[in-house]
Amino acid sequence: MALRSCSTLSPQSVRSPPSLPCAAKQQIALPSSSSSSCFGSKKNVVLRFSGGAGTKRAGSYSRSVRSSLETLRPTVGKVTEVNKDSFWPIVNAAGDKTVVLDMYTQWCGPCKVIAPKFQELSEKYLDVVFLKLDCNQDNKALAKELGIRVVPTFKILKDSKIVKEVTGAKFDDLVVAIDTVRSS
Repeated sequence: MALRSCSTLSPQSVRSPPSLPCAAKQQIALPSSSSSSCFGSKKNVVLRFSGGAGTKRAGSYSRSVRSSLETLRPTVGKVTEVNKDSFWPIVNAAGDKTVVLDMYTQWCGPCKVIAPKFQELSEKYLDVVFLKLDCNQDNKALAKELGIRVVPTFKILKDSKIVKEVTGAKFDDLVVAIDTVRSS
């Protein structure tokens, strides 16, 4: 059985159920086949936690989880919520597809008004990846990196580069910008 270092989980990244102690005091290496790579593996992973000597509860616990790398693939036909950690990997994985990013905040009225229309666009343009980023404190660095000044702001990317921007809840302008980038 081959082991991949990129599939190694630390005890801090794996949480056991609150009722069972985690006996994993070392890194957990996950098995892999020689034909699959670290990125793009579609296999579920089974993590086992065992109660050993000195623990309150003996026995074992199994949990099947999906690899977080698998969820970083661009999807079409729906809007995908991204954050500072997942944005660039998804954009890079989109390759030459057009990517439209809705940068919004929870408290923004115009953002709430245009959100259902943005969802409809994701269902209409199946060759485009639609993402949304909540520009809260957690994502402040990414929002600054992308140059946000007002919300909502829509960034349109092609080949991992920003090629168009629409500021405000201007639906017609957004559709024109998407069509322009798609046809280029």
